[in-house]
Amino acid sequence: PLCAANIDNEWIPSCPTHLKPVVGIKFDTLQQGISFYENYARLSGFDTRLYSTKKRKSDGKISLKYCVCNKEGFRETPRLQSNYKKKPINRMGCNARITLKLINDQDNYIIFSFHEGHTHPLTTPNSAHHTKQSRILTLAHIKYIMDNNRANIGATKSYRLMKEHVGGYQNMAAYVTDFKNFQREIRKHIRGKDAQMLIENFKRRQQMCSSLFFKYEVDDKQHLIRIFWADAIGRKNYASFGDVVSFDTTFSMNEYCMVFAPFTGVDNSKSCVTFAAALLYRDDT
Repeated sequence: PLCAANIDNEWIPSCPTHLKPVVGIKFDTLQQGISFYENYARLSGFDTRLYSTKKRKSDGKISLKYCVCNKEGFRETPRLQSNYKKKPINRMGCNARITLKLINDQDNYIIFSFHEGHTHPLTTPNSAHHTKQSRILTLAHIKYIMDNNRANIGATKSYRLMKEHVGGYQNMAAYVTDFKNFQREIRKHIRGKDAQMLIENFKRRQQMCSSLFFKYEVDDKQHLIRIFWADAIGRKNYASFGDVVSFDTTFSMNEYCMVFAPFTGVDNSKSCVTFAAALLYRDDT
């Protein structure tokens, strides 16, 4: 359990002995040492951040690396401005830190110094999932986001749905911000290739269902300017109720400012049915 003893006005984390940093422990790489301290922080109930670095002049290798508690030091008070958004103060002059030192004749690192005590209370077990070290976007999260993204479900709604599946926020191991950031990375990755991905998607669907029809045009710069598609259900609806067709180019625009133009009609029950749809660069094309 996460608990701490207040000794000499400092909070000492309660952590299994074999997971606690000890001066002299050797690591094969610098990242292993950093990960070791981050895991210790996650079990102890505090967050960490990387501090200053010293490099050797001879070869530029990192000789000393400091990892500190995220409440280390004090934040300077910014100049008050009319449009300044006040941020919460999270620096409390905490001295908890670890120093990793490069062994001169090897490429290994050792724990050179370690200060265990904190100047602030540590996270309780009920709120341990709020720490940065506990926020992990797992493969299950990533697959869930991508599956929902295909169904046009946004990051916030995906987060709320998954929270219900796992039984609460304490079991999520991630924030809604992490979901939003990953979805933003997806959009950044497909930027410039999204039109080609749309065409490939239609081709795959056409192989599965030969009744799907689509046609598209590009300009001299190979930019998609218009695309028209009609699936099997839409074509069947047109064959049955295509006496009157409504073509509306004022329906909506997507994020690329392309006009969405549905072809609709009315069935025998006076309900609206869709025959086909198109995306147009301009409504006069």
